[in-house]
Amino acid sequence: MTKRVGIIGGSGLYHIGGLSNKERRKVDTPFGEPSDELFIGQLGEREVVFLPRHGRGHRLLPSEINYRANIWALKKLGVEWIISVSAVGSFKKKIKPLDIVLIDQYFNWTNGRQHQTFFGEGIAAHIMFAHPVCESLRKILYDVCLEEMDTSSVHWGGTYLNMEGPPFSTKAESMIYQSWGVDVIGMTNMSEARLAREAEICYATLAMVTDYDCWIEGDSDAIVSVDMVIQNLNKNAELARKIIQRSILNIPQERSCPCASALSKAIITQRDLIPEKTKQKLELIIGKYVPS
Repeated sequence: MTKRVGIIGGSGLYHIGGLSNKERRKVDTPFGEPSDELFIGQLGEREVVFLPRHGRGHRLLPSEINYRANIWALKKLGVEWIISVSAVGSFKKKIKPLDIVLIDQYFNWTNGRQHQTFFGEGIAAHIMFAHPVCESLRKILYDVCLEEMDTSSVHWGGTYLNMEGPPFSTKAESMIYQSWGVDVIGMTNMSEARLAREAEICYATLAMVTDYDCWIEGDSDAIVSVDMVIQNLNKNAELARKIIQRSILNIPQERSCPCASALSKAIITQRDLIPEKTKQKLELIIGKYVPS
């Protein structure tokens, strides 16, 4: 199968330029419909699959996104690396609007959002997730960012707090999150990172900072507004395209990271007790470990 690079575009990034041999593909999954059709194209010698996280025209709330279908569809199309482009708010003065953070940790603060695993229905698996980002892919993105931006605007590592949304934080929430020492806030990446690891796909977040949330006191120019977010989304989008285009060309054909074998010791259910229907449903991701 072709080893492709997947791009999940967040707010403000609904397409990637510079691709040839383009086609749209509707992908059926056992978990329902993805956010939209997937866009397949060629960048140099690499095949790329692009998926708009919220659908074209930004139609889906974070809690409405079918994360399982999205990751499954990318896996089905031969994606082995996912670059997640995500708009975030910052909790650190040094992490400024229009900066980029190469996330290394996530903290889940959703209201028990469902469907953050492919497993269940007679099969249990527990992936190792202490280090939820593919370090190899993160380093590739970081190196390109340093070449494209001022070094003070690129941040190696940071914790992404995944809130529920869709409203932005209250002042009280923002002050508490900031006191916890997390770095940025968003609404989508935890589910994607978990599912990508279960699917043995490398995953890394390119976090594009749009604002300071609302924790800052007494600085009216820094307080988040919808106008500010939209303006910075548009500024970030072009930079994100440039970074992605260059990063894709640096991604190796073969993987040596542990992401590629994340399920090798994760499935704990006795094989002969896994329902046949579940084996068939999950064959795409468990087939090499659980013969049907």
